[in-house]
Amino acid sequence: MVDPLPSYDRWGSLKGKRILVRVDFNTPVADVDGRLQVTDDFRIRATLPLFEELLSRGAVVVACTHFGRPRGHVVEKYRVEPVRRRLHELCRDVELLENLRFDPGEEGNDPEFGAALVAGFDYYVNEAFGASHRAHASIMVPPTLIPSAAGLNLARETSTILGLLENPARPFVAIIGGAKVADKLAITKVLCEKADTVIVGGGMAYTFQAALGHSVGSSLFDASYVEQCAQLLAAGNVVIPTDAWGLPSASPFGAHAGAEPATLFGADIPEGFVGLDIGPASAEHFADVIEGAATILWNGPMGVFEDERFAGGTEAVARAVAKPDAVSVVGGGDSVAALRAFGLEGDVSFVSTGGGASLELVELGDLPGLRALRESPFP
Repeated sequence: MVDPLPSYDRWGSLKGKRILVRVDFNTPVADVDGRLQVTDDFRIRATLPLFEELLSRGAVVVACTHFGRPRGHVVEKYRVEPVRRRLHELCRDVELLENLRFDPGEEGNDPEFGAALVAGFDYYVNEAFGASHRAHASIMVPPTLIPSAAGLNLARETSTILGLLENPARPFVAIIGGAKVADKLAITKVLCEKADTVIVGGGMAYTFQAALGHSVGSSLFDASYVEQCAQLLAAGNVVIPTDAWGLPSASPFGAHAGAEPATLFGADIPEGFVGLDIGPASAEHFADVIEGAATILWNGPMGVFEDERFAGGTEAVARAVAKPDAVSVVGGGDSVAALRAFGLEGDVSFVSTGGGASLELVELGDLPGLRALRESPFP
C-alpha cells in the first residue's frame, strides 16, 4: 500500500495565487475546413472539475501539456493552438502554455527547464495521470521546488486502479488486447497473479496461440516470447481465442481499406493469411466469461475494430464489459475509442485517461510522477 497523494485542500485560501497545472491534452486533431480542430476532447473535459474548483477559490490557473512527438524542436503541426481553442470554448479563464516538448529539457528531465517552468507560480498541481509514468521535467521537477499536489482526476485514477488490485470483488476478470505481445506481457504476468481469469485478444494473442502449437500464418507474432506465453498458459487462468477473422496477407485493412470479405478460421490460420479479429466463437466465450465477473479491467481491443469487418470481437467485449452490476475499469486510447464508437462510454464504472500509465501502475504499483508528489519537501 503506497502512501496517499498530497491534496491541495491543505493550502487554504487560493485567492490571487498562481497555480501551474500539468495536464495531458495530447488529444487527436484533424483538418476541418482548413483548420486543425480537436476531434476528441475527453481529456480536456476530464480536467474541467479541477479548473472550476481552483478558479472558484480565486486562483489564477495556467495549464501546460505535451502534444505529439516534436522531440525537442518547434514543429508547427504540434503547436497547441487547436487544443487551446477547444479549452477556451469549455473554460475561458485558463491559459494554456505552448507545447512542453518543443524544449529538449522536458523529455530530458532538465532541472533548469523545470525551474523555469514554475518560476512565478505559488503552487503546482499534477492532473496528468496519462503522463505520470514519464520521468519528464514538468512531472518531476516542480514538486522539488514549490508546494505540489495531485489533481482530482489523478488522485481518483490512482485510487481506483490500486483499489481494484488490492481488494477486488470476485470474480475478477482482466482483458488485455492490442498489437504487440512485447508491450503487454509484463502486465499480463501481473494480472495472472491478481485476477481470476485473464482474457488475451488482439494481435498479441497469436504468440499465445503459437505457444500451443497452432499455425498463425502471417499474423503478428514474436517468437522470442513463445516460451513465456506457454508458461502463462500453463497457469490455467488465461483464455485465448479459438477462432479468428482474417484476410490474405496482401489485402489492405483498416478504416479506409477495401471491402474484400473476411475469412473465418479456426484456431489455425494458414500461410498467406493474417488474423485481424477474434472469431464469433471466441467473442461469445469471452462475453460469457466477462458476464460472470464482479470486477473487470479492460485494456486493448480484440482486433482492427476501425475496420467494420473486424469490429465484432471488440464490440462483443465492450458490450459485456458495460454491465451494470460489475465494477468496470477501462483504459487505453483504443479501448476508450471503442466504447465511444459503440455508444457505451457512459455504461462503465471508470474510464482512465492514461492507458500506458494505468498499465504501469498495475504492473509496478507506483509511478514516477506519483512518487515525486509524495516526496515533495513542502508541507
